Amino acid sequence: MATGKEILATATREIGTTEHPAGSNKVKYNAWYYGKDVSGSAYPWCMAFVQWVFNEAGSPLPFKTASCGGLLRWYQRNMPECVSKDPVPGCIVIFDIPETKSRTDHTGIFENRTGDYVTTIDGNTGTTSEANGGAVMRRTRPASMVMAYIIPRELEEEKTEDEDMEKRYETIEEIRRAAPWAVETVEKLIADKLLQGNGEGLDLSNDMLRLLVINDRAGLYDKEGD
Repeated sequence: MATGKEILATATREIGTTEHPAGSNKVKYNAWYYGKDVSGSAYPWCMAFVQWVFNEAGSPLPFKTASCGGLLRWYQRNMPECVSKDPVPGCIVIFDIPETKSRTDHTGIFENRTGDYVTTIDGNTGTTSEANGGAVMRRTRPASMVMAYIIPRELEEEKTEDEDMEKRYETIEEIRRAAPWAVETVEKLIADKLLQGNGEGLDLSNDMLRLLVINDRAGLYDKEGD
């Protein structure tokens, strides 16, 4: 499975790719998606680009579609936990462009957010239209245009891992449930009064727990004569 960084790296390498000839929708992402070279206005390719990027990075999406609305509806029905208002790098952005009638007009791969603007890497985009074009480009748009973020499960797992690194434990019971590998060391340090409290108000992170366990195994907390 690919990480968000790998998804973005794959997308970034494609920046500058254009339709040939211009206006034809004849581009390698459509050729990959449809299994043949295609041309004509019936084949817009912003979602084909997103599908290609995830496949190329080694994490093909679970639902293959060239429709922005189709992918969003599939996730809403089958993996609603993956539809979010909080983006992570490499996730999929579904745009609702005010100038069009559709509510799911365009898609791209989320890179970052600064203030009220989001930056994405898109296929089938250009500088003269928010919803269509003939190139792979890095675009920055108002966040108000975002209808939804789709965070495929492997990216959600990456986010969860980051959050887990920031988790803090206040009680020995929390450590017993979530980090049993550290219980023996923490109980030892509490008994020796090297950690304050009686198992409450510990305020220990995962990194701190790992360091305490490493030090304990190295004998740094052993009493003289033990």
